[in-house]
Amino acid sequence: MLYFVLQKGISMFNRKPSKGIDFLIKSKKIGQSPEDVASFLRNTAGLNATMIGDYLGERDEFPIKVMHAYVDALNFEGIDFGEAIRYYLRGFRLPGEAQKIDRVMEKFAERYCKCNPNSFTSADTAYVLAYSVIMLNTDAHNMMVKDKMSRSDFIRNNRGIDDGKDLPEVYLSTLYDQIVKNEIKMSADSSVPQNKQPSSVMKLLGLDNIINLVNWKQAEDKALGANDLLIKNIQEKFKAKSAKSESVFYIITDTTILRFMMEVCWAPMMAAFSMTLDQCDDKAATSQCLQGFRYAVHVTSVMCMQTQRDAFVTSVAKFTYLHCVADMKQKNVDAVKAIISIAIEDGDYLQEAWEHVLTCLSRFEHLHLLGEGAPTDASFLTVPLVDSEEKTQKSSTNTASKRTNALQNPAVMAAVRGGSYDSTTAKNNASALVTPDQINNFISNINLLDQIGIFELNHIFAHSQRLNSNAIVAFVEALCKVAITELQSPTDPRIFCLTKIVEIAHYNMNRIRLVWSRIWKVLSDFFVSVGSSENLSVAIFVMDSLRQLAMKFLEREELANYNFQNEFLRPFAVVMQKSNASEVRELVVRCVSQMVLSRVNNIKSGWKSVFTVFTAAAADDRKSIVLLAFETMEKIVRDFFPYITETETTTFTDCVKCLITFTSSKFSSDASLNAIAFLRFCAVKLAEEGFVCHDKDTDHQSNNLDSSEGNAIVHKDDHVYFWVPLLAGLARLTTDTRPTIRKGAVEVLFDILKDHGELFSQSFWTNIFGSVIYPLFNGEIRTPNGQSDSTEDDSWNFETKTVAVKCLVDLYVTFFDVMRPELTRVTSVVTSFIRSAYRQSAITGMSVFQRLTEGLASKLSKDEWKEILLCFKEAAAHTLVVFDKIVKMMQNIEIPERNESYSEAEKYSDPDIEDEEEANMETSSYAIVKMKNHMSLQLVIVQGIVKLYETHRRSFCAEHMGIILEMLSAITSHASEVSSESALHNKFHKACSLLEISEPAVIHFENESYQSYLKLLQALLHDNPSLSREMNIESQIMLVSVKILRKYLNCAGQEPSKDASCKDPVVHWALPLSAAKKEELSARTPLVLHVMRLLGGLERECFRRNLPLLFPLLANLVRCEHSSREVQVALYDVFQSSIGPIISV
Repeated sequence: MLYFVLQKGISMFNRKPSKGIDFLIKSKKIGQSPEDVASFLRNTAGLNATMIGDYLGERDEFPIKVMHAYVDALNFEGIDFGEAIRYYLRGFRLPGEAQKIDRVMEKFAERYCKCNPNSFTSADTAYVLAYSVIMLNTDAHNMMVKDKMSRSDFIRNNRGIDDGKDLPEVYLSTLYDQIVKNEIKMSADSSVPQNKQPSSVMKLLGLDNIINLVNWKQAEDKALGANDLLIKNIQEKFKAKSAKSESVFYIITDTTILRFMMEVCWAPMMAAFSMTLDQCDDKAATSQCLQGFRYAVHVTSVMCMQTQRDAFVTSVAKFTYLHCVADMKQKNVDAVKAIISIAIEDGDYLQEAWEHVLTCLSRFEHLHLLGEGAPTDASFLTVPLVDSEEKTQKSSTNTASKRTNALQNPAVMAAVRGGSYDSTTAKNNASALVTPDQINNFISNINLLDQIGIFELNHIFAHSQRLNSNAIVAFVEALCKVAITELQSPTDPRIFCLTKIVEIAHYNMNRIRLVWSRIWKVLSDFFVSVGSSENLSVAIFVMDSLRQLAMKFLEREELANYNFQNEFLRPFAVVMQKSNASEVRELVVRCVSQMVLSRVNNIKSGWKSVFTVFTAAAADDRKSIVLLAFETMEKIVRDFFPYITETETTTFTDCVKCLITFTSSKFSSDASLNAIAFLRFCAVKLAEEGFVCHDKDTDHQSNNLDSSEGNAIVHKDDHVYFWVPLLAGLARLTTDTRPTIRKGAVEVLFDILKDHGELFSQSFWTNIFGSVIYPLFNGEIRTPNGQSDSTEDDSWNFETKTVAVKCLVDLYVTFFDVMRPELTRVTSVVTSFIRSAYRQSAITGMSVFQRLTEGLASKLSKDEWKEILLCFKEAAAHTLVVFDKIVKMMQNIEIPERNESYSEAEKYSDPDIEDEEEANMETSSYAIVKMKNHMSLQLVIVQGIVKLYETHRRSFCAEHMGIILEMLSAITSHASEVSSESALHNKFHKACSLLEISEPAVIHFENESYQSYLKLLQALLHDNPSLSREMNIESQIMLVSVKILRKYLNCAGQEPSKDASCKDPVVHWALPLSAAKKEELSARTPLVLHVMRLLGGLERECFRRNLPLLFPLLANLVRCEHSSREVQVALYDVFQSSIGPIISV
């Protein structure tokens, strides 16, 4: 029973697919979902392949879903394009209706590009190429086609289809060979008798209705090239016949012979028709002439005789006399009727001749309006729209009154005077008088035109959808040309063709995409040209018309990877960028905003044009436009964010660029800050929607063509392409000139990374650090310090980087486990602040360095601690190199000898003589300031080293401490060397006296360095005795102490006795010290006191071991008469507490 139900359903399907599917669903033989029905169609035997194709091509909602499910179940990954089409068409026949074929092939192109994302630029390419392949298959394997397409023809016909670029010739050649050698076939239907199946390949593939959709062979070329041999053969036969005495009438079935006949007689025919029509008013004669014109146009059009066709059409158009109504007669009205008949009957063949036909129709409509007394388009295009509407409402008076008023219209006067056929406007010579007879003739002739109803004109446009694919493109091209001619008229601009363009677009919008794209390419250029018109009313009218078209077009759903919506909306973007009229730009923003709010569900590739418009609006010089666009952007980001991320990744990039442009708004700081806030909001939305950046999966999935999991195929980590533009955009904002924007961008950037960092893989983190974070710190770090050479640029550079480096450290500490390999580079960024040679920068660097080490202390290994300390050591060493350069600079300067101050001497100096001295003093001033800054910087580093030890002493091993002590030793040694150079001190003293500034506190710098060094050594000796013994810390303390005491004694003029064995007392004379020496000795006193306290605090055994080294120095201190009382008291304490107990023992 169940079997019979299934067979009944299959039988019903083979007669009427929709009824069969409904029956099977109700009988519960198949499920209700589109996927279930698609599986049934794909896997059930006995189904008619033609009916499957017909059902899949239906336009109803459910069959479309079934078709999508059917195609999505196929996996074309890694499959050659030709083979993919071959497999695709194996399961069904292409339907015969063009719209159905279009839907089926459109979905195939989308699916193929999803499975092979790197194959083409967009699905549009695959779509066009699919048609081209099918046409090639028909051409190559249909016996009825005599002129076969060559490989070069196939390559030429597919030029520029890949988003304006050419596909590789090797690729196309390979594809050509595959199709030509191996025909794309479909299995015959078992349910259809063989004798009833389509006999031709064209019908087999359902292509008889769309053979001219792909422009792979021009009809003209075929007619001209294929029949050369035929014409030659006919000529030979005629010659043979002329030799015979009797003639035989032959019936010719090949209509191509007409071309040869027309080439011989077309000129005499046209002359006969034209002369008779021009000179004779007889109804019968003129009717025959016009009939002859109509037939001649038909034959020449069908035979692709372009020159002859255009000549006949032009002649008829001139005989309409629509350009000179005052001379019009009944035969001219009949000529108008003939033009209309030609347009209706031979529209498929007119091509360029459409321009003459449409020009006549435009002039006829113009005269019709004048006769009705309606307001002219010129008045509409020169006054506001509201006034025009009011005039239209007031025109509802009787016809006689309107015509009386119309006679006063300049446009009517110009029409009465008339003009030549080729003139774009009628003569408008105001000085030429219009006679009463001319007016009477004009009125009567206008009445003659009443024989033709306006509905006949509308019939041509309303039935344009019946034109074939090439004809409609030619028709639209001609209509655009005439429309531009109308609009550019300096005296009588009109919008007849402009309104008809909108109508034509509406009528033909449902054509298949391949044809509609060709139509829109013409219309797009037209809308851009007219939308940028200087005539404001015209531009506004055309942009509003474009809005209406766009609203209708966006009702159609666009599949993935296609780009046609973007092409359709491109005129809005171009006009927005080019138009000089703020009213037009504002209208564009309003139009696009309306489209987004009402058609957001269907917008796909159109987002690119939308964001292009809003990006241009964000940079507009009108505040109202900026705020209007931002209002819509706010709505998009808040309410429509999923629609952005579901399309191509570049769409989100465009959104980010748009928001960044809004941050640069000069009209509203609130809008700028809100734009940054929306960037943060974008990150939140990305996280909520699960945009996780994992490492790319290297496992390739199988190439099963029937995989039901085909939708899950992932070829690359697309999510990276959402996060990177967002983060990179914020990074660019950190260079903004406004402090609030810079700070906000830095904070939002690092907040996003910190809040959503758990979504990122290690490879993504590495990418972000390298491309986004590290570039923030490129370049020299400068701080404003009140110097004359400081700039505002230095200020924001330092402030921004200070905020950024703190955020970087916090971020790195948070995600250290993931970003461990970046430790050295992050530390280098932090220590770069120490290397910058500015005290404020060094303070920031040390603070952040301490922050980094405190955050990572418990996580760092010994090797990682070593990396950090070596990086720190390198930065500290770099500052010493800079310090040496400053010292050498000062040593090379000659300080002038002057008693008076530099400022006083400057008043009396001769510029010609003192230039060199003045330059030296300026250099000295610079060097002194730099010297003070570097000493201060060195002390910051020293204090940082000590604090680092105090905080992390338990984490340090001998190797770590060795690095730390090397840093301190290098700084103290350098300080000692600088303070020991008496010549340098003298230069500092002389220069500072002349400049009236304070001298660098070199001795204070030395004292502070040594004190910190000794404190750290003493602390290490106390805190970790075993490590101290390993590193011989005691010896280092003694060496430093001895060095300090010797320096103090040398300063006091007291040197140790050279002969220690001499027992006789030596008489020492206490020589008086200079003021400079007294000052130096006083400055060194605190350091000596520190050493004394340190020695007094040593353990007894430690002191005993080092007493032989210390005692001579201490004895000399006893003999030193210039030492201070504090030193003597400290010396007394050392003898009493340390030496006394040793002696007593």
